[in-house]
This record gives sequence, C-alpha cells and structure tokens, in this order.
Amino acid sequence: MKKWLLSLCLLVFVCLLSNGAESGKRPPNIIFLLTDDMGLGDVGCYGGKMIPTPNIDRLASEGTRFTQYYVASPVCSPSRTGMLTGSYPARWRITNYLQTRAGNRASEQADFLDPKAPSIARTLKAAGYATAHIGKWHMGGGRDVTNAPPFSAYGFDEHASTYESPQPDPDITARNWIWSPDDKVKRWDRTSFFVDKTLDFLKRHPNQPCYVNLWPDDVHTPWVPKGSDPAESKDGGERETKFLAVMAEYDRQVGRLLDGLKEMGLEENTILVFSSDNGPLPTFNGKRTTGLRGSKISLYEGGIRLPLIIRWPGHVPAGQVDEKSLINAVDLFPSFCGIAQASLPKDVKFDGEDLSKIFLGKSAIHKQPMLWEYGRNSSFGYPKGRNRSPNVAVRDGNWKLLVNADGTQAELYDLKADAKEENNVAEQNPEVTRRLSALVLDWRHSLP
Repeated sequence: MKKWLLSLCLLVFVCLLSNGAESGKRPPNIIFLLTDDMGLGDVGCYGGKMIPTPNIDRLASEGTRFTQYYVASPVCSPSRTGMLTGSYPARWRITNYLQTRAGNRASEQADFLDPKAPSIARTLKAAGYATAHIGKWHMGGGRDVTNAPPFSAYGFDEHASTYESPQPDPDITARNWIWSPDDKVKRWDRTSFFVDKTLDFLKRHPNQPCYVNLWPDDVHTPWVPKGSDPAESKDGGERETKFLAVMAEYDRQVGRLLDGLKEMGLEENTILVFSSDNGPLPTFNGKRTTGLRGSKISLYEGGIRLPLIIRWPGHVPAGQVDEKSLINAVDLFPSFCGIAQASLPKDVKFDGEDLSKIFLGKSAIHKQPMLWEYGRNSSFGYPKGRNRSPNVAVRDGNWKLLVNADGTQAELYDLKADAKEENNVAEQNPEVTRRLSALVLDWRHSLP
C-alpha cells in the first residue's frame, strides 16, 4: 500500500513539474504591424487587383486571414486610441484626428490621450516585456501641442516616431510636418527605417519577450515614391501611379520584416499581427475598398472593416481564412494579454473582450454589440455623396444600424446578405430599427 502511495505521489510530482515547465515557457514576442489608411482592396489576398502584394500575401499564406475585423473609428487618432486602450476612444475624449489646440476644441476633444488610460504596452511591460513604439503615434503631440506626455508615460521603453508625437525622431522630422526634403531619412525610405528599428530592437532583447508597435505612416498620403516630384504628389493624373509605387515598396518592406525574423530565428516565437487603422481615401472609385461602401471618415463598411492577418507558426493555422470570427480592434488589448498570460489592470472596464483563441486557430466572436461614433459637428471631415454616413453606428450579429445622434436618418443593413450596404431595410424591420437605435443613442449620449 505504501509503495502504491509513493508511486502515486511521484506521478503527481512529475505532472506538476511538467505543467510548471510548460507554464514557465517564455511568452511570445508580439509585433503589431499597423498600416496607415489601407483598405481591403490594397492587398491581393483580400481580392485587391490594383497591384501584386506578394509579401503581404505570403504573410496570409503563413497565417490566418480574417474577414470580419473592425476598427474603433474611421480616422486615425481615435482608431489608434481604441487599439492601445482596449476602450472605445470617445471614453478618452478622442473622436477626431488630433490637430491644433483650436482644432481639437472645435472637435470637442482632448489634446492628447490621458496617460491614466489603460495601455497595452504598460500592461505587458509589467508582465516582463520589453516595449517599443516605432512609427506613427498621433495620440498627442505635434503642431502646437507641446505638453503631450512622453512615450514612457504609456509604458514604452523605446520609441522612434513621426512629428505627430511627443518625441519625434530627428532623422525623420527636420520640420514639424509629415515629411520634408531636409529629412535625413527620405519619405520613400521611412517604412524601411521603421523595419530596421524593429529588427534592431528585437536583436537587442534576445532574452526578453518583446512587444512592438510597428506603425508606419505608409500608405497614407502624400505618396512620394523614390525619384518622384513631391509637388505632384497631391493632385494630378499620376496620383494613382504614385500610390501603386508606394504600395509596392511597402509590400517589399513587409517581406524584409519576415526575412529578418527568420534570419534571427524568431519566427516560431513571434506573433505578427497585420492590420490598418482605418479605410482608404481616396478609394479610386471603390477599388481600394473592394467595392464596399464608404471610405476613411465614414462609418460604412469601407471605412471600418479592414484587413487582419495573424501569423504565429505552429499555433495559427497557415493559409486559413476565418469568415466566422467577429473582432473589434478594442479586443486586441485583452487578447494580447490572454495569449501572453499577462494580468489585465484592475478597476478598468474594457470595451474589448479576450478573443485570444484566434491566436490558436479557433474562431471567436465579440459578444456585445459593437459601437461607433464619428462626426459631432461641422469641424469634422466627411466624404462626399453616398459615402457620407450617419454619425453613430452599431453592429449586433448580422444587423448593422447607422443613425444620426439626433435620431434622424436611420439605416439598417443585413450584412450577411448585403455587405455593400446597398439596401436599407429599416422600414421593413421597425422593431430591430427601434431597438438598435435606442441602444446606440443611449450609448452616444452617455459619452463625455
């Protein structure tokens, strides 16, 4: 009997030791590659036909591509705020792109993201990660906003950012603007500069898990390919040609990133998340949105439904297309923490949900209705014609309702049957329209 008991205790000890070794495995690196102003139609694997994107397509072939991913806003600053904080950006009084102090007041918003807001970088840093922000920030700083908190206030160990940040990198900001001919690193080499910075950061932290925001400012305008005349980048018949040249170079740099991870032996323990902050503008007659209605600064699908590709060899299935998962950018914060086994901050009510199973090849659905706001007054920019949307929206299951904050112009779409939002069925479904209108307007009126 004693021998049997001894054997049982030994077996339990071995199991505990094995589980401890597994749980003690180093968490994965996480690189969040956030493209600026990229639509679904910019990428071949999402049906784009404008230009080949072999390296982004390679990323999809080595990972999983999601077709129902939404950002928190159709414009950069609030969209990025939603990603960083796991919260709808209006909770932090950011509803438009951050600009001059006068422009921010006109938009009824703050001058910068409150450093008391939750930050994925701060949370992962507390869990042992080395953290870096490399690329565009646009959550405070630049123009006449000189008192924005430093990157360290949000939990970043290192940074290399553009002029729309509290600490712009001097190599890319000879002047206080998007780019300058005087910049040491020219406009056409900026994505390469950011990729180099990312690979160098990983190389210098071989014994520590890393979290990197790799947020280039391509493929945002102005499009200035190498050898082009910058004066022609704003208008003219060559505009689409310039965009395609910039897109081709951007794709090449994605390939450099993938090759760099392989050369350093980091492929298998690095999660690479690829997406965009908002839809494109211009859309070139819908080619950049694959025909979806809307664009940047619009709550129609073309402004907020964007690419999401996740690559993690050995964990995320290669070459898979996930059409079931329904994901919002605010879900990334809790999901990153879930996969990194990092504790979420206490006393924070997140709008995002832990959907970390998507990193392991399983589908997941954001359970609560998704909510959006964009455009409080005439100081906001709006697209022209049929792409101008009402200024609040909700998605609940396959239903999507858009309505103005005063209750006018209710539009209801069944996205499963009508992803291009061509057939408003609000009158045919009055109960659904009333229910979703009440839900989203109550939310809108609760915001700061």
